[in-house]
This record gives sequence, structure tokens and C-alpha cells, in this order.
Amino acid sequence: MVLTAQKKPLQLMDVARPVPKEGQILIKVEACAVCRTDLHIVDGDLKEPKLPLILGHQVVGKVVREGKLCERVGVPWLAKSCGTCSYCMAGKENLCDNGLYMGYNLDGGFAEYCTAYEEYTFKIPDTYSSLHAAPLLCAGLIGYRTLSFAHDAKRIGFYGFGAAAHILCQVATFQGKEVYAFTRPGDVETQQFAKSLGAVWAGSSEEKPPVMLDAALIFAPVGALIPKALEAVKKGGSVISAGIHMSDIPPFSYSLLYGERVVRSVTNLTRLDGQEFFDLVAKEPFKTEITVYPLEEANQALDDLRSGKLVGSAVLSLTN
Repeated sequence: MVLTAQKKPLQLMDVARPVPKEGQILIKVEACAVCRTDLHIVDGDLKEPKLPLILGHQVVGKVVREGKLCERVGVPWLAKSCGTCSYCMAGKENLCDNGLYMGYNLDGGFAEYCTAYEEYTFKIPDTYSSLHAAPLLCAGLIGYRTLSFAHDAKRIGFYGFGAAAHILCQVATFQGKEVYAFTRPGDVETQQFAKSLGAVWAGSSEEKPPVMLDAALIFAPVGALIPKALEAVKKGGSVISAGIHMSDIPPFSYSLLYGERVVRSVTNLTRLDGQEFFDLVAKEPFKTEITVYPLEEANQALDDLRSGKLVGSAVLSLTN
């Protein structure tokens, strides 16, 4: 499925099988989850993608070696970093100014085959099918990095309860934290879903939680949630935004920030994040709630994500 221009539907096309460059491997794709970042690329929120472009950065498939299908790997958003800049040398390859991104600078997994830099892929635990593993590559991974900035927090609010939050709710509960889930007003179904995964409270983003929070994690790309979350966080608490794109943050009173509250963002991921996260999910498998679409229905998956109809993650299946 090819994006030829932003703000246009993807087109089903026959394209040549990609040829790996030095350091790359060829992957026969089995599944690729659909991310809100894909939506931001299509809708033009993220500027200057490679065009034409094959989207998809939550890829799971088998490595093709000498014509044979071999080990199963996952490919995340960060496709490659330079390895030599000050950020990379300090273990902050997620901030590399010369980084390359799957399904943005490089063709991704909305296709039967893709290539990836082998050192930036992850082994997928046998406890997950390819369909259920795909959301771990971004929703899980970047969500895990976001949660890591609230490692000392006992009570955590999740604003937006979609692909990332439904995985991280289970991780946080496993770590002994209390999760408070905030959804769109009136979305009772998602609130009940959050409670089924361990949230101790679920309500509208317009509501205040029954207790003050130690931290708030924002997964919805809505800038107006920043001051809402600050109102719910106690002194010394943090508000952490996980998205690559967010609508403008409205003006708010300094009194909301006062009391040594912190607002910060999370940018991409590092390979160390991936190693830690996949070690964790191999030992303690967490459920991924998915809705499966065939590859040719990628536009429908994007539309369902855009409209908020999905519970959990949309995943494209490329296996017959």
C-alpha cells in the first residue's frame, strides 16, 4: 500500500521486491500494526516524508536468508541512527539528528516484503503470534519508554486509552502501580475495557480523578490535555507526552505548573528500551487487543483509527 501524496488514500500497487543494502536484511512481512503516527503522516501533520512511501513501523516477519525463511524479528520506528554524534555516543540515539525512521524516511511494513537495518531489529518472543506482537513495536515500546519516566510514581493517569495505553496499563499494574484511565467523554466501552486490564478508575478526560496523581501519561495527541493533566497531578509530579505530534497546547496559568511539577515529552526509542521491554514481555506476556485487517484494507484501518472506533490496535495481516 503506497502513499503517493499526503492527504490522499493509500494505493494498492505492485512494486519490486526491495534489495537489502549493506547492514540490512530482507524481511517477509507477516503482520504490521497501524499507528497514529501513520495517520499523522497521511494527514500531513508530519511534514516531508519520503514520497512515494510505504508506511508501517510496527513490523513483524521472517528474515529471508539465501532464499529461506529464518528467524522472526520485529522492526520499530527508529530504523537507524548515525552512531557518532554526541547524542548517540551518550546512549541517546533516539535524539540523533541524522536518524532514519521506518515508514517515513524508509519504506515500511505495509507490504509483503521490506528491508531493515539488522542491528535495529528485535527478536520476537515465541509467546506472541506475529499479529499480537506487532503492536509491541511502537505502542508497547514507546509506551514503555514513557512509563520509564514515571518509574517512581505510584498513581498514574493515562490520558487516551488506545493502542499504547492498553498495553502499558498491564505493565504498570504488574509493577504494582495504580492506573487511572481517562477517555473521550461518553466512551463507556473503553472505560470498561481499561478496568478489565487493571485500571482502578476510569472516566472522562473532563473529570478529575478521585485522588491526586503522581504522574500523568498523555497518549492522545490533544494539547488541551496538558493543563487538564496538570490539574490532576500533585506537587512534584510529572506530565509526560508520548506522541510524536500534538495539537497546540492552550495557554494556562502558571499556578498549574508551580509546585515543581514537570511537563516533558518522549522522543522515539533506543535499542536499550527495546531490549529491556522484550525481556520483560518474554517473561510476563501482556495481552494485546487487536482488530485484524487484510493489507488491502489499510485505508479502512486508518479511517477507523482516525474516528476513534478502535479498541486496542489495528493490525494488517499479510499471511494467507
